Amino acid sequence: MSRDVADRLRQFAKTMRSDATKAENMLWQALRGSQLEGFKFRRQVPIDGYIVDFVCFEVRLIIEVDGAQHAESVRDRKRDVYFSNQGFRIMRVWNHEVVTNLDGICLTILAELKNTGE
Repeated sequence: MSRDVADRLRQFAKTMRSDATKAENMLWQALRGSQLEGFKFRRQVPIDGYIVDFVCFEVRLIIEVDGAQHAESVRDRKRDVYFSNQGFRIMRVWNHEVVTNLDGICLTILAELKNTGE
């Protein structure tokens, strides 16, 4: 995993953090500061030419909060395969689910965080 991030990508990630969707903001409030049983998340993180919504490096879990434009996205499937090959698990949740069932989403995320595959 290269940590050399192009300035353009770093700036775009910063812009995305300040212009997050309602669902992304709601989920960030639940994840930030290691609030979810001590798991540390970062948001809008540039990794290898991509920007991921949320990532917990400790357990190599990426969470993507998606709107309808991501349904059946070939680009997203290719990206998921790339990150899977890098040892990450990818969890996709819908904006609507986050807004209407944040507690349920957090429980699902927590279960995935604790599922280390051992």
